[in-house]
Amino acid sequence: MFVLNIKSLEGILPREVNRLAGSDMATKMSSLQDAWLSVGDDGRVEAFGLMADLDPSALAGHAIVDAAGGLVIPAFCDSHTHIVYAGSREMEFEDKIRGLSYEEIARRGGGILNSAARLAVESEDALFDAALSRARDMMSKGTGAMEVKSGYGLSTAAELKMLRVAARLSEAVPARVAITFLGAHAVPADYRGRQSEYVDYLIADMLPAVAAEGLAQYVDVFCDRGFFTVDETSRILDAASRYGMKPKIHANELDCSGGVQVGVAHNAVSVDHLERMGDEEIEVLRGSDTVATMLPGASFFLGMPYAPARKAVDAGLTVALASDYNPGSSPSGDMRMVMALGCIKMKLTPVEALAATTINGAAAMELSESTGAITPGRDASFIITRPMPSLTYIPYAYTEPFISKVFIRGRAI
Repeated sequence: MFVLNIKSLEGILPREVNRLAGSDMATKMSSLQDAWLSVGDDGRVEAFGLMADLDPSALAGHAIVDAAGGLVIPAFCDSHTHIVYAGSREMEFEDKIRGLSYEEIARRGGGILNSAARLAVESEDALFDAALSRARDMMSKGTGAMEVKSGYGLSTAAELKMLRVAARLSEAVPARVAITFLGAHAVPADYRGRQSEYVDYLIADMLPAVAAEGLAQYVDVFCDRGFFTVDETSRILDAASRYGMKPKIHANELDCSGGVQVGVAHNAVSVDHLERMGDEEIEVLRGSDTVATMLPGASFFLGMPYAPARKAVDAGLTVALASDYNPGSSPSGDMRMVMALGCIKMKLTPVEALAATTINGAAAMELSESTGAITPGRDASFIITRPMPSLTYIPYAYTEPFISKVFIRGRAI
């Protein structure tokens, strides 16, 4: 397949570059004007170049897609989602409007515990159908790789049910899917006042069961005020490492919790949220390979501070932006909106926001050798935009429809 008449081919990276940090987020992704792109039968990028240099005879026998003067950008890589869930939580939306905080809603049995109660009685097939619909919607909006977490089960049986749904999802969609076990998302109602016992149960029962079925590559812990402590987080991560699960931490959403520090100490692939991140956390991350994943959709929806993306990039960190798609604090998987919030609220430039939502999101899932940029040999996962002036127009005109076509691993969506 050849894509022709591309106004600007964006997000080009060399094969050896698997993440971008600091100033490289603004300078290392290159673009090519008036370009063509070819895709192999294996669903990977083959080559690209200038329209003026393309030999017409090379097109013989190949499918042709006319970009018609649109841009081509890499498909988004959404490295933090909770799309396996049962039902919405719009009544909590009204509670938020009335001024209740995230923690107050949780104490009333809302939030994660609300979702856990619903999920416990939902069938696996119903959960799968709903998650598949969400994943397809995300792909239609340009997402070509996604992480999917458990965490609304909070029992061995229910967590396994969620992870089996995520595994089925990974087989059902062309997008790449990374799967994370998040049994330490909250303390279930029947363990209220016995948090340490729940941690013991998670380590002794949940982790071996998840490992026995090979259902998760990663383990996550909500290490924050009112949830799991640093010591409990460390215990869970140590236990998970014995089963080959790598850490990804919910950190510093509600307080400077120590989640960043414990994540880096355990070589976490990413630490996520970071709305309360200060100089100490930035310094800890600066000396690590851990991706700083920020979730502006949650800040927008909950009215929380935005994570300090500008400061983190200026300090040389690898920053990713993800959707946090979930029913309670970020009910949207629209990564174009995430990119726009990265610019409008977090003061990233458009090209930095593109890097944060593509190659760095891929790095936060350890998928960046396969996807996240326009590179020969990487996935042919890309968006063809409608005709527009420049890359900057995408986050600038943030509600205007911008997609003409989406391809994921060489397949039209």
